[in-house]
Amino acid sequence: MPAKDELARRRHEKLVDRLESLMRGSLNPQYEGYYGQLILSGDDLTKMGNLAAVRRAAREAGARLGWKTTTHLVNGRLFVLDEREAPEEIERLAGQAAAAAMDRTRDENRGPRPI
Repeated sequence: MPAKDELARRRHEKLVDRLESLMRGSLNPQYEGYYGQLILSGDDLTKMGNLAAVRRAAREAGARLGWKTTTHLVNGRLFVLDEREAPEEIERLAGQAAAAAMDRTRDENRGPRPI
């Protein structure tokens, strides 16, 4: 039985390492580690194992990154989010980036102006 436990532990560690890498890769360097998020599709989840194990591994990976990690399952997708409160300057920077993205989207969807 110990061999099975060791195999399960190694599988879990490998999953934590993989999720940590994905989570780290999703970070915007300008936000200094804040506003982290990872969205895993249903296909991703199927490949990674059962949902409870993926959620547990995601929380562990988030802890390694200093995140206050929460997970939410929505329409078959798993959202892994960093819920920490960001410093004011990072919050302001992220707000400006979000406003600029919304402006671009609005401008792109406007179409030609009537004459």
